[in-house]
Amino acid sequence: MSSHAGHGHHDAPATPVHAHAHAHAHAHAHGPGGDPATDIDWDVLGPLLEQEAELNAAQYEEAARWIGALPTAPKIRRVLDVGSGPGVVSCLLAEVFPEAEVVAVDATPALLERAKNRARRLGVIDRFQTLEAELPEDFGRLGEADLIWAGNSLHHLGDQRAALAGFAGLLRPGGTVALVEGGLPTRRLPRDIGIGQPGLEARMGAAAATRFEHMRSELPGAKRETEDWSALFTAVGLVPQGTRSFLLDLPAPLSRPARDHVVASVTREREVLGELLTAEDSAVLDRLLDPEDREGLHHRPDVHLLAARTVHLGRRDTP
Repeated sequence: MSSHAGHGHHDAPATPVHAHAHAHAHAHAHGPGGDPATDIDWDVLGPLLEQEAELNAAQYEEAARWIGALPTAPKIRRVLDVGSGPGVVSCLLAEVFPEAEVVAVDATPALLERAKNRARRLGVIDRFQTLEAELPEDFGRLGEADLIWAGNSLHHLGDQRAALAGFAGLLRPGGTVALVEGGLPTRRLPRDIGIGQPGLEARMGAAAATRFEHMRSELPGAKRETEDWSALFTAVGLVPQGTRSFLLDLPAPLSRPARDHVVASVTREREVLGELLTAEDSAVLDRLLDPEDREGLHHRPDVHLLAARTVHLGRRDTP
C-alpha cells in the first residue's frame, strides 16, 4: 500500500504505503509496465513529496492539535504514521506530541531514509523510528498505538473495510484513527486561462478520477466501498469522533517555492495522465510548462494554490 500524503482528494503519486505528499495527479505506481508512474525515481519525486507536505504543514499541524485537544483524546504515547512518505508529517506529529514515540511506516526504503534524516535534522530522532512494511500483509508488525495517522493511504488497499479493522485492532483503549481522505481537488489556475478551452483543471481532475478508479480496480482484493467513513468506523467497532476539513489558501502572486511546486506537480500530472487528456489540453499543458512562454506557469500572475484536506476520526472505546 502506498500513497504520498498531502493530497486530500485523489490527486497524487503513489505506490504501496506512502502518503503525505500526493502530488496532485495520483501518479499511482499500480499501472502496467511502461507506465511512467511505475518507474519512479525517488531522488526526483522525494523532494516533490517533501515540498508539497511542507506547503501543507499548517493544515496538518492544525489537524493534529485538533485531535490532541479533543475531550476524548487519549494520552498520546505511540503514533503510527501509515504511508509516511518522506516523513514531513511524521516529524510534525513528533513535535505536536512531545511525549510520543512516532513510527513512520512506508513501503519505500528511500523515502524512509529521507524521513529518518529529517527527524535527525529537526532534533526528534530520539523518539523517531522507521518501519518498512507492506500492508495488509504486515499489520502484525506495526504494534499498538494511541494514534494512527493514515494520510491518503487507506485507498491504496484493496479491502478498505478490512484495513480499517486492522487499524482498529492496533489501537490501545481510547486510541484514535485519523483518516485523511476526501477533501477537494487542488486548484492552481482560473477557470479560463485565456488559452485553450476553459475548465482545464476540471478536465484534468476528471482524468485523474478515471485513473484513480483504474488504480483501485487493480489492487489485490479490491472491493468497492461506499465512502461513508463514519459508517465504516462503526462497522469495524470504532466510535466516530468527528470530521473536519483544513484549508490551504495561497493566493496569487505565489512565492517562488510555491510556484516551483506548482510547476513540478503539473509536470508530473502531464506525464501520468498522458492519453487520458485530449490533444488540445495536452498542447495547452505544454505551453503552460514552457519556461519561455509568457502565458506559462513560470510567469503567469494568476497562479495560486488552493486545496482542502479532510480528516475523519474514529476512536476505540475504553472498556
